[in-house]
Amino acid sequence: MNIKLIRKKAGEVAADVVVVAVREGHELTGAVARFPQMLRAAVTARARRVNFKGKVASTLSVQSDGCDFVLVGVGDGAAGENWRRAASAARAAAAASHATTLVFALDNAEHPAEVLGAVIEGLLLAGYSFDKYRTRKDDNYRGPATLTLSAPSLKDDLRNRRCVERAEVVCQSVALARDLVNEMSTFKTPSHLVSVARGLARRGRVRCEVWQGERLKREKMNGIVAVSAGSKNPGALIKMVYKPRRRARSRIAIVGKGITFDSGGLSLKPAKSMETMKMDMSGAAMVLALMKALPLLEPSVEVHGFIAAAENMPGQGAQKPGDVIRYRNGVTAEVLNTDAEGRLVLADALCLAAELEPDCIIDAATLTGACLVALGPRVAGILGNDQELIETLIACGTEAGEPLWQLPLVEDYMEDIRSSVADIKNVGSGYAGTISAALFLRSFVGKVRWAHLDIAGPAFTERPLPYTPKGGTGFAIRTLLAYLDSIG
Repeated sequence: MNIKLIRKKAGEVAADVVVVAVREGHELTGAVARFPQMLRAAVTARARRVNFKGKVASTLSVQSDGCDFVLVGVGDGAAGENWRRAASAARAAAAASHATTLVFALDNAEHPAEVLGAVIEGLLLAGYSFDKYRTRKDDNYRGPATLTLSAPSLKDDLRNRRCVERAEVVCQSVALARDLVNEMSTFKTPSHLVSVARGLARRGRVRCEVWQGERLKREKMNGIVAVSAGSKNPGALIKMVYKPRRRARSRIAIVGKGITFDSGGLSLKPAKSMETMKMDMSGAAMVLALMKALPLLEPSVEVHGFIAAAENMPGQGAQKPGDVIRYRNGVTAEVLNTDAEGRLVLADALCLAAELEPDCIIDAATLTGACLVALGPRVAGILGNDQELIETLIACGTEAGEPLWQLPLVEDYMEDIRSSVADIKNVGSGYAGTISAALFLRSFVGKVRWAHLDIAGPAFTERPLPYTPKGGTGFAIRTLLAYLDSIG
């Protein structure tokens, strides 16, 4: 998509579709002041007839002289998420007429330059589709070829152009993650994730190291070894490193769960529960997406990405309930339920991350159904050992439109995962499952500042959302990029 910035008012730029953002509670006459008189009268009359108020993502369309004029609500216009959703609605309006040119007027933004990124994200993310396996496509429309963003105070200067470029990079990275999550697991094995990681490293500025086979055993990556034992597809530990050109202001470790398919192992899932288990590597997809974006965005932060990849199958060599895993840091864990495997592989990666002694560790995983029960499909849980880090990530999530809700690490619940034959066990009594899983992970981070994101709910959507079609969402990528920006 060709994106232009123009310093003009709404109605002064021609296109197939002209979208004007309207803030709730503001006079409509101001928003359409530059429209031709007859069009202005028609829009105003229709808005009164349908009681258009400018609520977020609400639209009102009027056709005139071969052009669609669309009013789209941005609510109070204060939050970037309002503008993302409004932009998604604008794209839907463009799709309805297969528009090749789209103007989005930012006249009613208090500071147009500050919402540029959100508008572009909303438009581009809403246009994502995964149709690799569809032989017949209902609609070949791929969105407008040209997007013009206009406002009287909007300059096409270096600062705003960089904002545009950043939004494009972010959306391309989210698209990579969505593609990976949506890919079928027969193709998307741990070795495929290795191939993607190496491909990103070949582009430069990112280093990649992979441990598989005997190397996993030598390095005591025993969680990955145990979970992979029932599959013909070998597991892998993927390490990726981004270093900035200039001196790094901080060193961050980011860990992603990469279960490319989760059958539950010998603790077999019901058939219905397996239908979406190709998404159980969403944390790994997030790490890969970040490593795609970082060399282009160039934050002054050194980022170490770790992916613990495995396929959890009930094959001949599968681990059994009652087995004990001895981890690299010496902690032993009894496996009572092989379907609680994510924490078993994450423990390996967290051990390695902690050995780096980074400024903080952030992990993301589709870890517990309990988090989905507690917070629903739109909100991720966040837990950790450092309140400042947690609060910063929550703020970044709010900015990105990816809500995080803190759950407590209740110390008393450690008793629930004490094992009679090992240090800890991988499941508790069945209550507070998200908290007990996080307490399990805490055993492997040492004294490093750490935050755990349980993205079991928002990593995959069963129904279309404002700028996310059904399937993988790429959740947490924009949050973590915002966090890295805040420190680098």
